Amino acid sequence: MKKTLSTLVMTGLASMAQAEMTVQNVAYEIDGEAYEGLLVFDDSITEPRPGVLMVPNWMGVTEQAAEKAAKVAGSDYVVFVADMYGKDIRPANADEAGAAATKVRSDRPLMRHRVNTALQVLREQAASVPLQTDNLVAIGFCFGGGTVLELARSGTEIKGVVSFHGNLDTPEPADAKAIKMPVLVLHGANDPFVPQEQVLAFEDEMRNAGVDWQLVSYGGAVHSFSDPYAKMTGKAEYHPVVAKRAFAAMRQFFNEVL
Repeated sequence: MKKTLSTLVMTGLASMAQAEMTVQNVAYEIDGEAYEGLLVFDDSITEPRPGVLMVPNWMGVTEQAAEKAAKVAGSDYVVFVADMYGKDIRPANADEAGAAATKVRSDRPLMRHRVNTALQVLREQAASVPLQTDNLVAIGFCFGGGTVLELARSGTEIKGVVSFHGNLDTPEPADAKAIKMPVLVLHGANDPFVPQEQVLAFEDEMRNAGVDWQLVSYGGAVHSFSDPYAKMTGKAEYHPVVAKRAFAAMRQFFNEVL
């Protein structure tokens, strides 16, 4: 199914613009079960562009995720929003999202399998969309940020990963030795869900593994600082200034690695 996000205001990026974006539902299977992600791109551009695998927050594949993907894509990238839960699992509230995310987070091999499959699905879109299959990155938000870090730890070879206010912990820190790409973590310094102990452990993990990594800690920001829909005061809350800075940092990273 093909949809259009018309005159979408590109807020939260380094510049402001308006564009008409195409959103296509992409059905695929993992181990015989149905999944459905979203392919988001400006179809007025005919030149092949780099691809971005985007893992959304714990709410999964939503209209809000499509909006964020459109902001990232602009006229520069083709974005695929991964389905980490399955086509029939679309959380309606925080409790359902927490249950779905916990099931995946508690099984890191499963998480890695699903995100790597989504990456392959993105590559396959080159059959119908101008896409540079050898020029791919992955980004994630909250739950998705932790997921793309696990993608990196799985040893996958792409150009880089960016985590926005994601969890940084992992049950197997030694797996960081398998990372073959640059890593950028964009973190809210006051995030109550990712305490300083977790940040320090992540830094040690990256340092011990010799990873090309960066961690930017934004003062005054909590969890979900890039999400205009986050309204948990002091816990998970949109911070427009920090969001703009973080998306600019992502763009700079893309310019470097792609």
